[in-house]
Amino acid sequence: MKTVPFVKIAAALSLVSVASFAQAAPTFAQVDPILKANACLACHQLEKKVVGPAYKDVAEKYKGGDQAVADMLASRIKKGASGVWGPVPMPPNPRISDADLKLVVEWLMAGAPK
Repeated sequence: MKTVPFVKIAAALSLVSVASFAQAAPTFAQVDPILKANACLACHQLEKKVVGPAYKDVAEKYKGGDQAVADMLASRIKKGASGVWGPVPMPPNPRISDADLKLVVEWLMAGAPK
């Protein structure tokens, strides 16, 4: 019987544990109620610029970003921002829950899938 080196076993187990934490990106169907409840869709649409940029454009800019990018997006959504996408400021959304905010940011950073 051939023995498997410990290093190979450890590497395989680490890959299994990382894969178990992977989850599917949120979909538009999941974030749509959040966007509606927080009046986000008054200024943003999925595919086209209205007052603010289209979600697909925001997603393209920040897709695959790291935790610092996620934190920055969350801060801009919660506290508002200006000068990022033009002269019109984005008002703050202080009432969005942390859980909903996290889901929206994950959705954007995943490319705003439909």
